[in-house]
Amino acid sequence: MYDLITIGRSGVDVYPLQTGVGLADVETFGKFLGGSPTNVAVAAARHGLRSAVITGVGADPFGQYVRRAIRGFGVDDAFVHTIEGRPTPVTFCEIFPPDHFPIYFYRGEHPPDLQLTPSMLDLDAIAGAGLFWFSLTGLSQEPSAAAHAAALSARTSALKPGLTVFDLDYRAVLWESRAAAHEAAQRMLPRANVAVGNLEEVETAVGVRDPEAAAQALLDAGVRLAIVKMGPEGVFARTSEESALVEPMEVKVVNGIGAGDAFGGALCLGLLRGWPLERTLRFANAAGAFVAARLACADAMPSTSEVDDLLNGASS
Repeated sequence: MYDLITIGRSGVDVYPLQTGVGLADVETFGKFLGGSPTNVAVAAARHGLRSAVITGVGADPFGQYVRRAIRGFGVDDAFVHTIEGRPTPVTFCEIFPPDHFPIYFYRGEHPPDLQLTPSMLDLDAIAGAGLFWFSLTGLSQEPSAAAHAAALSARTSALKPGLTVFDLDYRAVLWESRAAAHEAAQRMLPRANVAVGNLEEVETAVGVRDPEAAAQALLDAGVRLAIVKMGPEGVFARTSEESALVEPMEVKVVNGIGAGDAFGGALCLGLLRGWPLERTLRFANAAGAFVAARLACADAMPSTSEVDDLLNGASS
């Protein structure tokens, strides 16, 4: 049994090793594991959770790299499928701290992680996982959307269904329209226990941007816990019984792109351990801040003790 299974994007992140410089002028780059659901699995593994990722890679050297990197971070790659004729996606970014990090996706029209089919899934493993994590991007194309629907059906029909988290990870360039993303989110929200997203993402999902109103709209759509990430304003979360607002941690931001994935992996730990809501949010917030102060995403994911040290330092 797995503590966590994620499904969705994977690929290679190519980051400039120079900050404050546009891609046209960058001379040196670093290669890193990428893809939000993949990075969430890595982040969770750093906290000692038994994690696996369901994804697709190309039959190319970058696909070999992604597999090797996933294993190297302690994540099971048993559900990583090689898709012939589809190159492994590559993503570039520009780094302009503290808050400007443009992303450029080179995924092609039919990337391998969106070629997953229901027949590729181990539905027993999905049904038995303590927590299942999926993202909005995985619903943007077929056959991936059908695979996600099959996975969620396995979760809801399990004898003892675990937690299912819907990451509202909205990337406009990967959708034909925002309206299509909204419709997909509305279909899948009733099949999740937890929804998490930033202000733009929750607005895409439920049509409102105000954090408290958006959280309530997510609850009304069927989830039990709604988490709204508000950037420099912190994180707000609500259940039917309580709410919590956690302020941001102040760090010198180097690259903010991986912070949300670190937040996600830490969130998984708090949810699986049954921590109180405010403790879970503070821990996840600190994990995100830890990664925001570093260049890489997967390579920078903190251990539990590193997050605790950051929290203890902030409170002393």
